[in-house]
Amino acid sequence: MTARRKIGAVTVLVRDYDAAAAFYTAALGLAVIEDKDLGCGKRWLLLGLPGGETRILLARATGPGQEARIGDQAGGRVFLFLETDDFYRDHRRMTEAGVRFREAPRHEPYGTVAVFEDLYGNLWDLLEPSG
Repeated sequence: MTARRKIGAVTVLVRDYDAAAAFYTAALGLAVIEDKDLGCGKRWLLLGLPGGETRILLARATGPGQEARIGDQAGGRVFLFLETDDFYRDHRRMTEAGVRFREAPRHEPYGTVAVFEDLYGNLWDLLEPSG
């Protein structure tokens, strides 16, 4: 029997819970899955795509070390991949919502893709996989 495992969530460091949640829901179409007050200014704020399994945990940075990582969690590389079944629909909607794309859409052997920035400058790929 094979064990069932998955990556449940990825943490994204943010300056402000509410501003980050507003961006990810309005601009990227994510939904708030869970929002619990943990006390001491901390929240358990999980976002995800409707019907999706992987979640994003928004974590307010504390201290200079974490604050320095906001917007550069992957050292300037693409950090997260937002997959879609209709690249141009989502590209248009996201552009209209104010998302900054770093490049024009391009076609690669693995699909149609363009790099964009989140609220803090982390790089993402919007990707419609080929096949």
